[in-house]
Amino acid sequence: MYYDFTVQIPDIPGKIVLKKTNDSAYVLYEYDRVYDAERKFNIPKRTIIGKTNTEDSSLMHPNERYQEYFPSAVLPEMRPDAYRSCCLRIGAYLVISKLVEEYRLAVMLEKRLGRDCGLLLDLACYSIINEDNAGQYYPDFAFCHPLFSDKMRIYSDSKVSRFLGSITKEQTIGFLDDWNKGRDRRQRLYISYDSTNKNCQAGDVDIVEFGKAKDDKGLPVFNLALAFDKTNKVPLFYEEYPGSINDVSQFTFMVDKVIEYGYKRLGFILDRGYFSKDNIRYLDENDYSFVIMVKGMKALVSNLVRSKRHSFETARSCSIRAYRVYGTTVKQKLYADDTKQRYFHIYYNAGRQAAEREQLEQKIDSYKKFLTRMEGRVVAFGTGYTSYFDLYYDQDGKFLHAREKAEVIEEQLELCGYFCIVTSEKMSAEQALVLYKGRDASEKLFSGDKTFLGGRSMRVHSANAISAKIFIEFVALIIRNRIYTLLKEEMIRMESKPNFMTVPDAIRELEKIEMVRRNSGTYRLDHAVTKRQKTILHAFGLDVEYVRLKATEIGNLLADGLSMMHATDEKGDEEHGENEDDCFY
Repeated sequence: MYYDFTVQIPDIPGKIVLKKTNDSAYVLYEYDRVYDAERKFNIPKRTIIGKTNTEDSSLMHPNERYQEYFPSAVLPEMRPDAYRSCCLRIGAYLVISKLVEEYRLAVMLEKRLGRDCGLLLDLACYSIINEDNAGQYYPDFAFCHPLFSDKMRIYSDSKVSRFLGSITKEQTIGFLDDWNKGRDRRQRLYISYDSTNKNCQAGDVDIVEFGKAKDDKGLPVFNLALAFDKTNKVPLFYEEYPGSINDVSQFTFMVDKVIEYGYKRLGFILDRGYFSKDNIRYLDENDYSFVIMVKGMKALVSNLVRSKRHSFETARSCSIRAYRVYGTTVKQKLYADDTKQRYFHIYYNAGRQAAEREQLEQKIDSYKKFLTRMEGRVVAFGTGYTSYFDLYYDQDGKFLHAREKAEVIEEQLELCGYFCIVTSEKMSAEQALVLYKGRDASEKLFSGDKTFLGGRSMRVHSANAISAKIFIEFVALIIRNRIYTLLKEEMIRMESKPNFMTVPDAIRELEKIEMVRRNSGTYRLDHAVTKRQKTILHAFGLDVEYVRLKATEIGNLLADGLSMMHATDEKGDEEHGENEDDCFY
């Protein structure tokens, strides 16, 4: 393999020979001489150490042999063009490209982004495969992976920076419009809607404000909400909004967005954080059904739970074995002036009861220890302590001692192990639980975003870059969620439950499918596909023949030398972007 940089042809009289061919001249180095006693002369031993440069005959492109015979030679630190690794990992790329084709993502992105759609897909792949989103490391990823970009060109981190700053709100909204336009409006959809917030210290971002952070580090945050089609198992759309706005207030705006997308036959699966009288009424006005968890709303459901205690916890007719719970349903109004009857599904889980009781006991014990240490001091306690203890002070305001509120604690112990789901439509307790459990997919998406896509940190300092990065994460979530769904469905069909069928493990296994560049400069598969890799590929409808076909296509494309270089044909590509901080993507 000849390197893509040049060095001076060694000036060693009698040791260097040029052997010319039709197209070029090879540089041969004489490393030894062997005396032939019969013929009575020395026979030189030569090897090729390079190929002459067509523009300057005093220079040559060295190969590995040059370094072997001239180990002290100084090779250039800066090379005119970046080159691609001689070993490409293609397995995960083949799966992702198949899903991109299935969802027509490239078509929709090209409509909005033009030729940059390939770079966006590459950044999404980078997030999925490397579980990271730091843009300065993207060239390292591109160095050893096939790409969606034109001719598989490797873009610099400064190009990534400018790309993030160039994506407009109109482009992201246009893509979301196209993505939702293809949904089937005739079938009944249940949408799981959830939100999270992310800490951010960026200065030039309007939506970053102080609010009620779930992971409160004393930093300003912004909120990110996601609507997930539980029926078809795909993300539908997302929205970012200021950190000071709470989930309950934002919910009505999300419903308006659903209406704008043209969805009609809908049901919403919501967490307890969205429970409010205004939200329930807004759903009723738009004729949408809902499934909402009210665990923690003790004042709302505690009397209902007590009225049903000891009536269904062991009844076999109430057993929901798939989730190891017992459930029953009660029909009544949600609040005093409610105009409709709702369906309250009450559940009991013995394992949850033991865990919640132990958690409550530990909390009371820790409160007791703290209160004991504070005796004799002037101190004010929060509502957490006054909820469970009567506190006594002397006339000087010093804390004397505390006594448990036995009735309060006993009432909470009685409610341990119970939770409640409210639905607007008539259904069984089992049906309601199955629907609500379906929202686990949206929670896994948020978990995947923060854990497996590197979304815990934004690493950008401008509003445009944050919006662009969230857009890339959404595209990556679409692809990763499809990988998760297909692997899970394949696991259900299999008799055994192999541990390599999770998304991270499957991607790591697929990354072992490699192509290597031979001396001819052409990439070829390095080894056969393993049994484990065949199992993973089968989940996506792929086989060994498909891998071979695509490997040949990649090899033919990369045979063009231009595909190995940085994309320098755009004006200023090797210059820094306007905001260098956004190189850190």
